[in-house]
Amino acid sequence: MSTVLRTPARTAGPTHAPRPWAAVSALARFEARELRMITSVFGTAILYMVWTGYEVARRQGDFPVLQDVDRDTQIMPILFGLVVMMNVNRGVLRSRRYGTDRHFDVLVVEPWRRTVAHVLSVVPAALFTAACVTFQFSWAAFKPGAAGTGSLAELAVGPLTVLLCGAGGVLLARLFPSVFAAPLLLVVLLFGMMFVATPAGPAWTSRLSPVVTFSGASPFPSDMLGRLAGWHALYLLGLVLFMALLAVLLSGGRTTVVKAAVAGSLALTLVGVVGQSQGTPAAALAARERGSVTPEKVRTCVEHGKSSYCAFPEWTSRTDDWAAVADRVQSLAGGRAGTERLTVDQRLDARNGLDSDTQLSPSGAPGHVSVGMDWGGNRVPEFAVAVASVLVAGDEKAASELCDARVVTIMWMALRGASDPMGSLRDVRLDDSDSGSAFVLSPTESFGMSAEQTRVVAELLQKPRYDVAGKVKAKWTELTAPKTSIERVAELLGVPAAGKTTDGADEDGRAGSCEE
Repeated sequence: MSTVLRTPARTAGPTHAPRPWAAVSALARFEARELRMITSVFGTAILYMVWTGYEVARRQGDFPVLQDVDRDTQIMPILFGLVVMMNVNRGVLRSRRYGTDRHFDVLVVEPWRRTVAHVLSVVPAALFTAACVTFQFSWAAFKPGAAGTGSLAELAVGPLTVLLCGAGGVLLARLFPSVFAAPLLLVVLLFGMMFVATPAGPAWTSRLSPVVTFSGASPFPSDMLGRLAGWHALYLLGLVLFMALLAVLLSGGRTTVVKAAVAGSLALTLVGVVGQSQGTPAAALAARERGSVTPEKVRTCVEHGKSSYCAFPEWTSRTDDWAAVADRVQSLAGGRAGTERLTVDQRLDARNGLDSDTQLSPSGAPGHVSVGMDWGGNRVPEFAVAVASVLVAGDEKAASELCDARVVTIMWMALRGASDPMGSLRDVRLDDSDSGSAFVLSPTESFGMSAEQTRVVAELLQKPRYDVAGKVKAKWTELTAPKTSIERVAELLGVPAAGKTTDGADEDGRAGSCEE
């Protein structure tokens, strides 16, 4: 009898079903990390942060307009997105370059899933862009002098541009598996933006570019812009989805769901194109007409002291700054001008579009002073000149026709209270000079300033304020009389006459007059 030894059968352990989406997630994280460590991407990200720091520290100034700031966030993402596109394209083609494509056949991650992973690897770059955009806009929004209203659709353009470039890099690798295709496409895109998507061409083609440029002459209230930012963001989102899903389809993901998603994203893109091509909305055109012709129906008036300041709703926070300048100038005036009630009107003319630079006509209403939409920098002394002109001449129309010695009183009142009077004198003159004749800028029409008037004003600005202020108040009636000569004004204010220095030496020069 023989004994047969039987080895008991080994009980099979639990089998684990493949988890392809977990592998897709792991591959996406790996590719995102690889993308982040590439020198060109890392260097461009550092450049992006430095540029953002420069924008918030220097270019925005203390009085940013938020509907312009949101568009300023769209510039740098174009460069960052193009760098991402080039390197994502190289990442997709890495296995082809190294001859390892055949090894992927034994993995649970099909080619179309690997394409999804490459598309997802761009998301961290888009989130980085969103963080920079948020920081840049928030820094401006929290400044005390900020005005206007930002648009979420405009702020979304930067991150969407990076996603678009990344999806385009993946799609290009699936269409043309060559490392030379991406640089050639970059050249084509640059030429396309130069010759097709430009303001000189049809309006709808200019909006096909990720960033739609406008050369606005000055800030405008947000309800007058009519930029169709929401439609443009929808167009970019649809284009991102279409490129990504088309790349998946070309990689073998030819399921009914993917095909339907490709068709849906294409439809979404076309809806965005049609929406953003409809032209300036009727509501924006009506707002431009109303704000230009009958601004009193739109503006909000705020009382500061004895004067009234009327601003468009988004600019009411600026009235404190206007009042500080107006009070400073009026404190130097004499006679009734020192207690006159002023009305400061914020004005614009948007009837010819955002890129027009229409000069405001001077107001003939007594005591009314115009102020524009910009503030800070040279706009401050220009507004001070407008206030002083109205206090001396009575109204802006009369002030624009001045060419006599009253210009000296106007310029001294406007500039003496500034932190740098001589610098403000140069800022407010058309040629940035502090000697000779020149035109003086103001929110409305400019007026002329002769060489002798400039000489007298420059000497007055270098004298102590208290030394001149008492003389201006005491001799106000004579200083603001149209018939008072420049020689008499210089004598009243203690400035040597033309041809004499402070020690009596002769110099070349003569008095300025309306005929000069």
